Amino acid sequence: MIYLSADHRGYYLKEKIKLWLKQWDLPFEDLGNNKLDPEDDYPDFAAKVAEKVSRYKEAVGIVICGSGVGVDIVANKFPKIRCGLGFSSQQIKLARKDDDINILSLPADFLSYKKAQKIVKVFLNTEFNQGKNYTRRIEKINKIEQKNLT
Repeated sequence: MIYLSADHRGYYLKEKIKLWLKQWDLPFEDLGNNKLDPEDDYPDFAAKVAEKVSRYKEAVGIVICGSGVGVDIVANKFPKIRCGLGFSSQQIKLARKDDDINILSLPADFLSYKKAQKIVKVFLNTEFNQGKNYTRRIEKINKIEQKNLT
């Protein structure tokens, strides 16, 4: 399952992504905002996606705000989340392969629809390289996370 959300600055890009996901026949759930509200706050929406993805191992998420940074920060506060801020498809391909990111953060103010579409496609179609070095690094991240939760 793909969970997605956006604040007012990412709203229109989120709506485009929903259309792409429908065209690609991929399952998704929109966790808001469901209307353009200039007074909404990105933490509310990023938290909904991160909560779902942290609960379901096979789930991934896409969170969007103007810079992408705010939603990225919020998502990374949740256990088992590795959110990456995407500016290029090559960067996100490596983030998926090497760092096993499970949430993609997009900066709506800085991406064209075409570039965003390429990034989303790469995010959804790239799998983690389960090689020894990459797995070891993810395990270290998990240990750091566990240590800081206690």
